[in-house]
Amino acid sequence: MGKRLLNNLVLKLISVMLAVIIWFLVVMINNPKDSTSFSNIQVNLINTELLEEGNKVYEILDDTDRIRVTVEAPRDVINQLRSSDVVAEADVSRLTEVNTVPITCRVVNENVEIISITSNIEAVRLHVEEKARKWVNVNCNEVGTVAEGYIVAGNAIEQTRIEVSGPSSVIDRISYAGLEMDVTGATENVSGNVELKFYDAEDNPVEDSSIVKNADLLHVEVKVLATKEVPIDIHVGGSPAEGYLLTGDVTYEPPTVMIAGTTSALADISRISIPEKELDITDADSDVEKDINIRKYLDSNVILADSSFNGRVSVTVGIGPRVTRTLTIPAGNITVENLPEGYTQSFSEERDNYRLRISGLEEDLAALDQNTMEGMVDIRAWMEQNHFSELEAGTYDIPVHFGLPGKITVESGVTVRLQISKAEN
Repeated sequence: MGKRLLNNLVLKLISVMLAVIIWFLVVMINNPKDSTSFSNIQVNLINTELLEEGNKVYEILDDTDRIRVTVEAPRDVINQLRSSDVVAEADVSRLTEVNTVPITCRVVNENVEIISITSNIEAVRLHVEEKARKWVNVNCNEVGTVAEGYIVAGNAIEQTRIEVSGPSSVIDRISYAGLEMDVTGATENVSGNVELKFYDAEDNPVEDSSIVKNADLLHVEVKVLATKEVPIDIHVGGSPAEGYLLTGDVTYEPPTVMIAGTTSALADISRISIPEKELDITDADSDVEKDINIRKYLDSNVILADSSFNGRVSVTVGIGPRVTRTLTIPAGNITVENLPEGYTQSFSEERDNYRLRISGLEEDLAALDQNTMEGMVDIRAWMEQNHFSELEAGTYDIPVHFGLPGKITVESGVTVRLQISKAEN
């Protein structure tokens, strides 16, 4: 009896197992297991504020936040799945010592059941470092060349300093922010909104998407002015010490300067005039040298065009001693001119020569040759000077005029005695 029962139980178990196997085969035939992969799934980082609270910034390395996810499930489930059903997350609170964050994947469609879900990358790799923040100066660089006869006379930037933040390794490299404004062919001011760029101390670009700034564009206006070259006109005031003279040499460098302004402002400017008060040689007994700042003699709406010129003109005024010399002038070198019609003249004295005492600078006197110097008695000029409306016959002492060059002064002149007579008809 017992054996019969045992045999029946075995048969029943075998029947159940066969039934299960048959059911599984039926299911597999009708809805077999399958798998599918979804590429370029974005891994969402969560709890990133934990890094921000710790004053840290991060950078995702090697695109490890883009993964391929494989889902295994019955075929009818697989056919329903879309990439939007797959969610990948990396919780920053699980950041490891080697700066990796494990990735977890799931299917958000609650109406399906899957067998398994896996990704080709197990963790997001991060570069984590301290966050830095600082203010840097903003510089404007003009590119291109303005029209001929014009210069760039400066610029005005909406904001001269800007705050930047980001990874310390990047922020520490930034020396300044730069703006580039094209002024090619400009004849008037150029303005616009310009994108900020960053540079290191050696003017190399610093480009990094992690840089955060408090402005992306800044308004810039570049001032463009016309130019004009004008001479410098220097006036000397005062007199040198007794016994000294101006040599006549007033030299200065540069002799001309380039100025800049609007075309209307430049139209009325022909020179830069330096008044006598700037160059007073009173009681000087040697050359006077002085540097004069000409900026204060420019109109308020005019500037110096050359930024390398400091506006100072070096002036030298030549001062030399007065020298006295007596010349012996041959009588034959003296002529009489402009004698009124109807008169004759003759020298009343029989002399071979006359003595002329003069003074002046040594170099001027040295250039004179007493043997060739010519003197002239101008009767008409003498009459006008003495208010003679009509010349009468008689003997007159009349001065001789010598055409002396430079700053030569006659200390003791020459006078000739002339006998003037009416001409006989």
